[in-house]
Amino acid sequence: MGLSQGYGPTDDEESIRVLHRALDLGVTMLDTAMSYGQGHNERLLARVLAGRREQAVVATKFGIVRDDSGVRLDGRPEHVRGYAEASLSRLGIDVIDLYYLHRVDPQVPVAETVGAMAELVRDGLVRHIGLSEVTADQLEQANAVHPVAAVQFEWSLLWRDPENDVVPAARRLGIGLVPYSPLGRGLLSATLAVEEIDNSDFRRSDPRFHGDDLARNLKQIAALRDLAAGMGLRTGQLALAWLLEQGPDVVPIPGTRRLDRVDENIAAAGVRLTNADLSRLEEVVPRSGWSGDRQSFAVPVKARSRP
Repeated sequence: MGLSQGYGPTDDEESIRVLHRALDLGVTMLDTAMSYGQGHNERLLARVLAGRREQAVVATKFGIVRDDSGVRLDGRPEHVRGYAEASLSRLGIDVIDLYYLHRVDPQVPVAETVGAMAELVRDGLVRHIGLSEVTADQLEQANAVHPVAAVQFEWSLLWRDPENDVVPAARRLGIGLVPYSPLGRGLLSATLAVEEIDNSDFRRSDPRFHGDDLARNLKQIAALRDLAAGMGLRTGQLALAWLLEQGPDVVPIPGTRRLDRVDENIAAAGVRLTNADLSRLEEVVPRSGWSGDRQSFAVPVKARSRP
């Protein structure tokens, strides 16, 4: 997403170098969405995949519609195939490996949307289906219609609420866990300058990056940085390693626009934390020490009636 929107100016040529570097180092999943830059991100990815399609599991999402009139949710079954075909065209591929419902449309039962997604699997346009930002109940409802391969949600040291409900529900159903923002929108890398916050649409509206909440979180970050340094790691690497240690079903998707960050993030996959390390981490940066509720992810929905 950050290569097309949300975190300031982007450079397509540099973005392609970043993604090629990721593939060169063994990254095997690339995650995008039709809403990222109103299709720009998928077209960018098409340039990256040219001649290298076999190296990557390609995941994209539908359901958040961004256009000149604004932002809305659309999970109507009759529109699902059209969205998938448009994504396939922009990506320049024949099949989507993992197709997510980006957000549940509050006017459409999730089971109805998933039913239309199941038809895409039947017809060979999609290999596996996923859901993003759903409740445990919605996950159950969807999986009853068609097996759900993966659920995507925010999860990191900074935001651990999914451990209460979505994570156990997904594990009970055998659904893979795909945490986005595993570096806390850059905060867990301990490299984010405070003055950069207002340059990002996503940080600017997030309470965790402002006022007393930010002050408390920065104290946690300082403690995390010191702990990581004592282990010979960068702060972000320790945060990613912690997430990877949560189970073999966890596949975090850190995003970056910088070549050096690609190398740094991938190196975290080689870090092994002992039980003693994990206990120490909980002691130094306890879950209760983070402050601020994350921004609301509700997308304004234009008034409409179902046909």
